[in-house]
Amino acid sequence: MPFDLIKRQNLLIDGKRVPAQSGRYFTTVNPATEEVIAEVAEADEADIDAAVRSARAAFEGPWSKMRAADRGKLLLKFADVIRDHQDELIELESLDSGKPVSAIRRQDMPAVLDTLTYYAGMADKINGQVIPARVDALTYTVREPLGVVGAIVPWNFPLMIGMWKIAPALACGCTVVLKPAEITPLTALRLGELALEAGFPPGVLNVVPGFGKTAGNALVEHPDVDKITFTGSPGVGRSILRGAAGNLKRVTLELGGKSANIIFPDADIDAAVRAAAAGIFFNTGQVCSAGSRILVHEAIYDTVIEKLAARATTIRVGDPQDASTGMGPLVSDVQMKRVLDYIDIGVKEGATVVAGGKRCTEAGYFVAPTVFGGVEHEMRISQEEIFGPVATVIKFKDEEDALRLANGTVYSLAAGIWSADIGRVHRFARRLKAGTVWVNTFGPTDIRLPWGGSRDSGFGREHGDMAIENFTETKVVWINTGA
Repeated sequence: MPFDLIKRQNLLIDGKRVPAQSGRYFTTVNPATEEVIAEVAEADEADIDAAVRSARAAFEGPWSKMRAADRGKLLLKFADVIRDHQDELIELESLDSGKPVSAIRRQDMPAVLDTLTYYAGMADKINGQVIPARVDALTYTVREPLGVVGAIVPWNFPLMIGMWKIAPALACGCTVVLKPAEITPLTALRLGELALEAGFPPGVLNVVPGFGKTAGNALVEHPDVDKITFTGSPGVGRSILRGAAGNLKRVTLELGGKSANIIFPDADIDAAVRAAAAGIFFNTGQVCSAGSRILVHEAIYDTVIEKLAARATTIRVGDPQDASTGMGPLVSDVQMKRVLDYIDIGVKEGATVVAGGKRCTEAGYFVAPTVFGGVEHEMRISQEEIFGPVATVIKFKDEEDALRLANGTVYSLAAGIWSADIGRVHRFARRLKAGTVWVNTFGPTDIRLPWGGSRDSGFGREHGDMAIENFTETKVVWINTGA
């Protein structure tokens, strides 16, 4: 290991690493080996209150007195410091989450840096407008930061999704209390330290690992938190809405998905299969927008199944620290058991395993890339989010049948269409219930484009200039000119 990993990791509150007030610690485990990586301080209500008070003091103190352009410069400096430490962060993320280092280096880390530089440039461009409502008044709007933001981050992309929340909030002039998932807390804590190294005042970014029922609920229900931004499951999203009602704090939710990837006979079949495999097996299927439902026209169904199964068997599953590994383990024992349970459910429902379908190793949470054929739309493996490397391939007859299947779940985060018919592409893009529709590709995102869904996929949009709305409030100023 090329860096010194402190085996006992404390909270980061008000610019200092401090133990939890309860004195409790929990362990974080390497999912590839099941070995303990470190002990992490377990935040609860008292620690959350301390972090929120620190964030409030920073918001009303040095942070509010800083020019927007200087906030932008700090974000750029933060990006420089992260770039200097990126090898350490990549290895730490891989150890803690099981993500292959090659994938983190290719996607997650560039996205972290891109997000920071994008919002650094936006910090001094959060504008209001003059609205000539009356001739006897000067009337205009300004956008002001909401205040203290509680950011709750999932375990599937700890670094990347963490920065999706941190960067726009700080650019807008808010301060942040970040609660990472308890099973992947290490890179969040390191980010907090690097923010201090970049020059952020204490309290601007606090990091408080802990469990959802204690630390998470305390953050959501805290009366001095102005905004909650959450990425995770629909069930937890609903509980956050209930908890946020106390002071009617603003909430943004990015939740689950069961995305349809629709392949028509006129598509480039080989390209579609390559993208379909990447769309479900990337990050071991632990992606909210994973293309877990592959809808295939009946004329090419057997061909696609055969090619997809063959591709699944070529994916190198193994040590995420090995640069040649294509797919790592699931993040935890709980998640592995969940995925294996769903595979059993699919078999009992009458679907056919044509690739994978089992655990790969005795040690580590590895499950083979799995492809189900003969899947019916109403099956649980077609309707419920598995969040693992399990593709369900479903046959359709025509456009209307494909549309019925694609829209036939409670989710609406993303979808893909594979066709050479431009008319069909436009018809489908218009009628699909999805926040993002990919055409002849599947999965790319960019910080400049809004991201989010509706129904059980949540509400609100992250990314782009729409994220500025998440962390600012509009104020009207009316000046009587006496004209």
